[in-house]
Amino acid sequence: MSRKSYLDELASVPLFSLCSKKELQAVAKATDEMELPAGRVLCEQGSTGREAFIIIEGTAEVTRNGQQVAIAGPGTCVGELALLDHGLRTATVTAQTDLRVLVLGVREFAAILDEAPTISRKLLRSLAGTVRELDTQTYG
Repeated sequence: MSRKSYLDELASVPLFSLCSKKELQAVAKATDEMELPAGRVLCEQGSTGREAFIIIEGTAEVTRNGQQVAIAGPGTCVGELALLDHGLRTATVTAQTDLRVLVLGVREFAAILDEAPTISRKLLRSLAGTVRELDTQTYG
């Protein structure tokens, strides 16, 4: 897949949906494409996160405390909290099918924010929207 075609994929990811084409190009440039087999664990709950995964093809199961909480498919970013706080993984993500993903490391993400600080505000807005949505789901 070419870097140009990554832009459409990244634009569909809620975390990056507010970014301009130029900002998406910076994100695409910082990612590595990987193919992962079914059964591969991308993130393990309780482990330290060092990267995020953007699913391009395939599906992955997201579990928390051994219970399935979601199925992640194309356009889903998993592990993104690690990019922001370097904290422990909040869930385990396991490939249900063979996956094609873009991997974005903590160091590469920090470099993007340094080069294009406007991305920070857009990511904060996106995350605030997610928090509001979760708040509404939880508390009405």
